[in-house]
Formats: sequence, structure tokens, C-alpha cells
Amino acid sequence: MKVSVSTSNIKGEVFAPPSKSYTHRAITIATLSDECVIQRPLMSADTRATISACKAFGAIIEEKDDSIHVKGVKGRPFVPNDVIDVANSGTTLRFMTAVAALTNGVTVLTGDSSIRSRPNQPLLDVLNRLGVEAYSTRGNGCAPLVIRGRISGNNTIIDGSMSSQFISALLIACPLTTKDTNLTIKGDMKSKPYVEVTMELIEKAGASIVLEEEDITRFIIPGMQHYDLKEYTVPGDFSSASYLLAAAAMSRSSVIVKNLFPSRQGDVEIINVLEHMGADISWNKEEGIVKITGKSLKGITFDAGATPDLVPTVAVLAACADGLTVIDNAEHVRYKETDRLHAMALELTKMGISVKEETDKLLINGGTLKGAHLHGWHDHRIVMALTIAGMVAGDTIIDTADAVDISFPDFFEKIQDMGAKISYS
Repeated sequence: MKVSVSTSNIKGEVFAPPSKSYTHRAITIATLSDECVIQRPLMSADTRATISACKAFGAIIEEKDDSIHVKGVKGRPFVPNDVIDVANSGTTLRFMTAVAALTNGVTVLTGDSSIRSRPNQPLLDVLNRLGVEAYSTRGNGCAPLVIRGRISGNNTIIDGSMSSQFISALLIACPLTTKDTNLTIKGDMKSKPYVEVTMELIEKAGASIVLEEEDITRFIIPGMQHYDLKEYTVPGDFSSASYLLAAAAMSRSSVIVKNLFPSRQGDVEIINVLEHMGADISWNKEEGIVKITGKSLKGITFDAGATPDLVPTVAVLAACADGLTVIDNAEHVRYKETDRLHAMALELTKMGISVKEETDKLLINGGTLKGAHLHGWHDHRIVMALTIAGMVAGDTIIDTADAVDISFPDFFEKIQDMGAKISYS
């Protein structure tokens, strides 16, 4: 699908969609529990991939109104009858790779062309050290993956610089093993807030993990635990809300975004980013309401280490800001659905913005955005960020726009209702 975007702004009130990160984790941990009701989940292409995979492992999952009812497997997932296709969901692939290690048999996982190019070797290496036979059929660390369980606890190490999803996957599986596990993190742990979200759900389900952070980072995970997640309400998603807030900031309009309560989401950092760039923004944490009025923006330095999903949003904000914005510590952003550093550099250059791309950073000089024909890279975050840029530039066409189904299925409808001028082809 292609969208055509004309010069426009948005105003009014809108509810933030539910968090994709929390929904993935809640469904996975509910599957490993007994019975659970998940309230206000995000129903998107990615989370439906997790539901489908969990069903393959034996969970019974039903959608009822604005909730999901899960009858889980009590920590003992079944051996799937068929190959598990995770579609475009990297989170599903990594989490289900760890769940597969809890079975007493062989699981094969694959996905679309993007998934089959995303690296998983650090996770496979750890699983092999924990007694699992885990390998890539092509020997390159990418899906299709073959996993033969069952996992056993041990002392092991993993590089934290590539993806927090590897760490989260292990944290979910290891409490259900027969032995204790000590998981040491080598180097910097990127996207740490996503690991904290995982820890929050694990604790909510009644299991315990000790995090030590002194000279090194280590997770001490007692074995022989079980999950008992009974009910969970998914909070609003700051990642998705960032596009709504950025659209207001860039078009100098006023917007109120609701359902944004405090949680361990790292992308709450978007509020600080917008404030530092010059937007008039406030957050009522008790009511979960963020109010923003756009003003003249200025360039900043943004460390993407903990919040890689904000990079496309910050990049388009930078394109409209006065001066230089540096998006730093961002090499891990290259290993998402696509190489998001390169994608944003290329597309913003098409729109007349000066962008310098380095191994782990983007240097963006703000300027005047011009309309262009843009490639969405089949990436939901690239498409949504470029749509906001198109609202400033006008005369912009973006392809692969249906990728928004991955995390924010009604994105275009919501911003149209608020005044965005968008048409489809």
C-alpha cells in the first residue's frame, strides 16, 4: 500500500495504543502460566504472531471484547506439530526460540525475508551452552532455526550489545529449568529498559530474578520456579505515542495524548527529548495525560543506547529543528526490521535534509523538508516517522505503508481523525 501525504497538522485528543512490548511479554508468560486474562492488549500483526506461536506450543487463547483469555501450559510447552512462522516479528522469534528450549522435542522457527536476515547467533550459542541443540539451518545465525530441548541451568555469558531480546528470552525461560542459572552480560547491555519490562512481568507472575550491577552485570535466576500470571492490564505505548507527539511538535499544533501512565518503558524518554528540543510538553502521571504544543525546535544530542525504537522519531524531529542533532550510540539500530540508521539517512536525504551516516550515529542538520517519493522499507517505525515528515513537507508518497499493522494498525485513521491529510493507493 502507498500513502500520499499533504501538508497538514493534527490537533485534539487521542488515546495512545496499548504497548506492543508489554503485550508480547504478557502473552508469552501467560502461556507458561495456568490461566490468565490480559486486558487491553495490542492486537497487531506482531502480537498475533506471538499468539499463533503460543497456540502451537499448546496454549488455548481466545479473544473476548478488549481482552485475551489464555489457558496456559504450566511451564511445559508442547512440541509443535508444524513449523512456527513468526511473520515479521523479531520479538516473537527470539521469545519462542527460548520457549522451544523448554520442550522435550524439536521445534523449527522461521519468518519472512526480513526475519530470515536478522541475527540470532548469541542466543543460539547460549542455548547450546545450556544443554539445548540450537542452530540455524543455513549456518549463519538467521532463521530458519532448529531448537531441540530441554534446557538446563548453568553459568553462562552473553554479549549485551546486539539485542536485549536475547536476554529477555533467556530470562523468561530460565526460571522454569531444573537448575539455577547465572547469566553474565558481556559489554554494555543495549535497550536495558526492555529487559526491565521483562523483569516486571516475570515478577508480576510470581517468579524472582536477582540483578547484580557492580563491576559486571549478572542475572541470578533460581530454577524450579513457576509462573502464575492471573490477570494483567497492558499500559499505553510510548513508542507509538512518540509519532503523535512528534507530529504536534513539528507542525506547531496542540495535542493531548491519554493512557500514558508511568511504567518501565524506556521510550518515555520521548517526553524529555521533546522538552529539550523546545516543545511545550507536560505529563500528568496520575491521570496518564500528556499535553504538547509545538514550538520552534532546536537540535540536540540523543543517546539511543537504551531506546533504539525512538531513532526514527528523533530523526524526523531533527530534520525540522534548528542546528545539528546527533543520534549517537546507535549501531544496534541497524539490526531491527531493517537497518534503520541507513533507512532514515537515505529517506531524509531524499527530502532535502543534510544527513551524515556513521557506523553508530546519524548527524542531521535541520532544514526545510521537501516532498518526495519515499521507501517505507516494510518497517512500521520508518513508515510512521516518514508520514510525520510528509505532513510538514507535503507532496510526499510512501510505499509499503501497510507495515504499520505490525505495531499501530489504526495509525493512519487516528491521525486522519485529528486532521492529517492522507490518501491511499
